[in-house]
Amino acid sequence: MGLQALFFYLFAFVAVASAFMVISARNPVHSVLFLILTFVNAAGLFLLTGAEFLAMILLVVYVGAVAVLFLFVVMMLDIDFAELRSGALKYAPIATLIGVVVAAELVFVIGGSIISPEAMNAVTMPMPALAERQNTAALGDVLYTNYVYFFQIAGLVLLVAMIGAIVLTLRHRTNIKRQDISRQVARTPATAVKVVKVKPGQGV
Repeated sequence: MGLQALFFYLFAFVAVASAFMVISARNPVHSVLFLILTFVNAAGLFLLTGAEFLAMILLVVYVGAVAVLFLFVVMMLDIDFAELRSGALKYAPIATLIGVVVAAELVFVIGGSIISPEAMNAVTMPMPALAERQNTAALGDVLYTNYVYFFQIAGLVLLVAMIGAIVLTLRHRTNIKRQDISRQVARTPATAVKVVKVKPGQGV
């Protein structure tokens, strides 16, 4: 067994084990840390296949932004996780259905590659070899030429999702004081100052 195969099995085993710990850990902070470990090992698998751009994107975006942000949110919010787990049984049927669908897809992909190995070579748009161009440059050419419209549509969907999340979570509270710049600028000494004559022995 070569060195590359050894690293592949090492990264794959740690990634699968840490992914299992993500869903089995009782502490949500530990789940996020195991999720970060899963992303790091997945990035190692991408490096073994020569996709260094995807590996760096996985580390920068998911580990550096999504997972760390989720970790801070979990640590800062006072969430009653016991109450959340108490209502998890009512989602068991749909979770089981989704699990069966994902398992069937994995069996279909793995079984298809075993039954017909030539299917892996039937790529509609093969990437150029690394000796000709770098992986990042070739991926950029394919993404921004053949799939530019799909890329723009994906960005638009993410923008709409972000605006929708802001609109759904934004609540206009009426019991707080808000700043009105125009009223502050339009104030005059006559409206800003009130002279009160206080009688001796009485308060304001």
